[in-house]
Amino acid sequence: MKILSFIKHNAVMTIAFFAALLTCFFVPPDQAYWGYFDLKTLSCLFCVLAVVCALKNINFFYLLAKRVVILFKTARMSVLALVYITFIGSMLIANDMALLTFLPLGYFVLHATGMEKYMAFTFIMQNIAANLGGMLTPFGNPQNLYLYTHFNIPNLEFMGIMAPPFCFAVALITLCCVAFVRSEPLVLKNDQTAFDRKRAVVYLFLFILSIAIVFRGIPYWIGLIVIPLVLLFADRKALKAVDYPLLLTFVFFFVFAGNMARVPQVREFFSGLLDQNTLLFSVLSCQCISNVPSAILLSQFTENYADLLVGVNIGGVGTLIASLASLITFREYEKHNPGTALKYLGQFSLLNFSFLILLISFILLID
Repeated sequence: MKILSFIKHNAVMTIAFFAALLTCFFVPPDQAYWGYFDLKTLSCLFCVLAVVCALKNINFFYLLAKRVVILFKTARMSVLALVYITFIGSMLIANDMALLTFLPLGYFVLHATGMEKYMAFTFIMQNIAANLGGMLTPFGNPQNLYLYTHFNIPNLEFMGIMAPPFCFAVALITLCCVAFVRSEPLVLKNDQTAFDRKRAVVYLFLFILSIAIVFRGIPYWIGLIVIPLVLLFADRKALKAVDYPLLLTFVFFFVFAGNMARVPQVREFFSGLLDQNTLLFSVLSCQCISNVPSAILLSQFTENYADLLVGVNIGGVGTLIASLASLITFREYEKHNPGTALKYLGQFSLLNFSFLILLISFILLID
C-alpha cells in the first residue's frame, strides 16, 4: 500500500523512470550517459527548494500573504490578492512551491469566511497564475531553469523573450478574476501564528544566495556546500522536505532525452517537426507529456530556444497533465472537497484551454 501511495503521489516521476528504463534497451548504458546530466540545473533546483522549505517552516510566506489579504475587504479583491500572491510567488520560489505555499491559504480564507462557492475558481486561477507567473524568471519554473542553463541564455534576453506573454497573462488573469468574482463583503478572522525573526534573516540570506547562483553570480558548488550545511544545524526538516521526487524526475528525463537524441530516426522525426513550428509543437508536447519533460526532450532537437521557451511555458496551461503544478492543485482541491472532482475538472478545462488559445493567438499575432 505504501508503494502504491508513493506511485500515486509521484506519477510523473514514476513515468519518467520507466521511460528512461525503456530507452536503456535501445541505448545501453555507457560513458556518454554522464554527459546527460545538467549538474548546475539540479544544484540550483535543490538549493532553491531547500531554502523555500525552510522559509515555509517558519510561516514566512503564510504570514506575508495573510497580511496582504487582510488589507482587502471583499471577495473579489481577496481572490485577486490570493491569485496575485501566487503569481508573484511563482516568480520567486517556483510554481509548484508557490502552490504548495499559497493554496492552503486560499482554502483558509474562503472556508473561514463562508465563501466556498469560489473555491474551485480560486484554486484554478491560482494554478494558472503559478504556471504563467513563473515564466518571467529563470527560476520561476523548472523548465525555465533547465533551458536557461542548457542554452546559456543571457538574463536580459531571457526576460525580453518572456515579457510579452507575461504581460498578456497578467491582463487575462486580472480580467478573469474581476469578471467571475463578485464584490461581496469579506471578513477574515485573525489568529496568532508563530514566527522566528532570527531564522527568517538567516533563511532570507540563503534565499538571496540561491538566487545569485541561478543568475550565475556565484558558482553552484558554493550553494551545495553552504545551504545544506546551514540547514543541517538550523532546520533539518527543511532538508527532508525538499521535493526529491521532482529532482529524480529531472534525472530520469535527462536519461530519457539523452537516449532519444542518440536514436537517428527519433532525431530526424523531432527535428523535422520542430523546424516546421517549434512553438506549436512544444505546446502540443506539453499537453501530452507535461512541460518539464517536453523542455528536456525537445531541447535535444532544436536551437530555436526562444520559441521553445515560450511554448513550454504557455503550454503549462491546458490539460491536467500539462504541468506538474496542475496535478498539485488538483490533489489539494480534492483533499478539501471530496466528491467534486468531475465538476472541478470541467471548470479547470474550460478556463485552461481558454487561456491557452488566447495566449497562442497573442504570440502568433505579435510574431
